[in-house]
Amino acid sequence: MSEPKAIATIADFAAELALEAGELVRRERDENTLRTDYKQQTELVTHADVIADEMITGAIRERFPDHRILSEETMPDLSQAEELDTPLWIIDPIDGTVNYAYGHPQVAVSIAYAEQGKVQVGIVHAPFSGETFRAVRGSGATLNGNPIEHSAATVPRDSLFATGFPYTKDSLEPLLRRLDAMIHQCRDLRRIGSAALDICWVACGRLDIYYENVSPWDFAAARLIALEAGATAGHFSEVPDGYPADLWGRDILISAPAVWEPVRKILRRASGYE
Repeated sequence: MSEPKAIATIADFAAELALEAGELVRRERDENTLRTDYKQQTELVTHADVIADEMITGAIRERFPDHRILSEETMPDLSQAEELDTPLWIIDPIDGTVNYAYGHPQVAVSIAYAEQGKVQVGIVHAPFSGETFRAVRGSGATLNGNPIEHSAATVPRDSLFATGFPYTKDSLEPLLRRLDAMIHQCRDLRRIGSAALDICWVACGRLDIYYENVSPWDFAAARLIALEAGATAGHFSEVPDGYPADLWGRDILISAPAVWEPVRKILRRASGYE
């Protein structure tokens, strides 16, 4: 692993990139005509997604030419997460693209840096609210420079949870079973539309629980932020042998520590895992 000073320098660099990308996507939406397309005929992508991705990945390649990059728009090869020998950057230039296209403010730039499958740096910047969440492994988590911590929720019944749904709608039945179980055993649901912000909101106590199936670029940075804020992060199904848990997004569960195991049991039963 890199020395703490080197990791801190990488964190500063990542934060600068996130702020620059955030200004780019904010300006694109406020000043230019929105240009959209679709990936796999279902998933919305905007011109701003692509140019922000190119800006971030270009800057990383220039500064760290030997590092690998896993990014949603320009380098979405998930096998990158299985190669652990070389440092890996995990990028989502706009998490919450549908929100972005509709003018909703819940949008984030997410940048994570991992070594040997362990995320060491996480930056999530929300350009429309002006909030930057930041964490370095072992150093705590902050929001705009101020320390944050989870809500300390104690029981699911008094807990506010968030989740999301895939663009493709042909496998919704198990997700709806989970939702039915959770909505009956928790306080209420919030559908924010950005996994990175959902998780960061668990980190700072605006939410108590988050669960979903997501890709590494959606959660890698925010997961570290939640962990460093004292939340518990894991999965309610098994992680494949040899795959880094920090980058495995199936059946992810992040919550205040006291409710994690009770919620895990709720989700496992609803999923038919036990």
